[in-house]
Amino acid sequence: MGEHVAYLRVSTTDQNTERQLSDTGFKFTKIFEDKCSGATASRPALEALIEYVREGDTVHVHSIDRLARNLNDLLQLLEQLTGNGVSVTFHKEKLTFNGENNPFQTLQLQVIGAVAQFERSMIKERQREGIAKAKEAGKYKGRKRSIKRDQVIAMKAEGLGPTAIANELGVSRMSIHRILNSG
Repeated sequence: MGEHVAYLRVSTTDQNTERQLSDTGFKFTKIFEDKCSGATASRPALEALIEYVREGDTVHVHSIDRLARNLNDLLQLLEQLTGNGVSVTFHKEKLTFNGENNPFQTLQLQVIGAVAQFERSMIKERQREGIAKAKEAGKYKGRKRSIKRDQVIAMKAEGLGPTAIANELGVSRMSIHRILNSG
C-alpha cells in the first residue's frame, strides 16, 4: 500500500491552509503546500509533489479548484498522476480518480472541471464590473504608477527640471528627486 500525500494551496501568503484536509482522518506521509494563484503555471510544491509520488500513492486535495483553475490543466495533471499509478482524491467533491478506463469517472471529471472553470471566469467578470463601477464613482485609482529610472534620467538630460518631469509623468516631485539623487 502506498503513501497518503496532501496537496494544499491558497492564493495569497496571508491566507492559511489549516481548514484544507484537516478533517479527513488521514495521516499524511508528506504535505506539499503552495501559496500562489492556481492560475500560475509555476507552483513549486505541486512540481515537488509530482516528483515525489510513486505508484500506489494517493494524493489528497481539498477540492478540484485547489489543484487546477481550468479544465485543460486539471485533465493534464490527473493524466500525469494517474498515468504513473497514483490516485487523486478530491475530498469536497468526494471523487477519486485512479486512471481506470471508466467513462463515467471521465464524464464527472470533465463536467466538474468545466463548472470550476466557468465559476472562475464569472468571478473575474464580477471583479471587472466592480472595478468599472468603482472607477465611475471615483473610488478606484488602480495600482500606483511605476517610474522608470532611465526615463527620468533621460528627461533630465534633455534639460527638464524635477517639477517638469514630475508633471509630465504624473508623479510627485519627491519621487523624481529620490531617483535623481540615488544615482
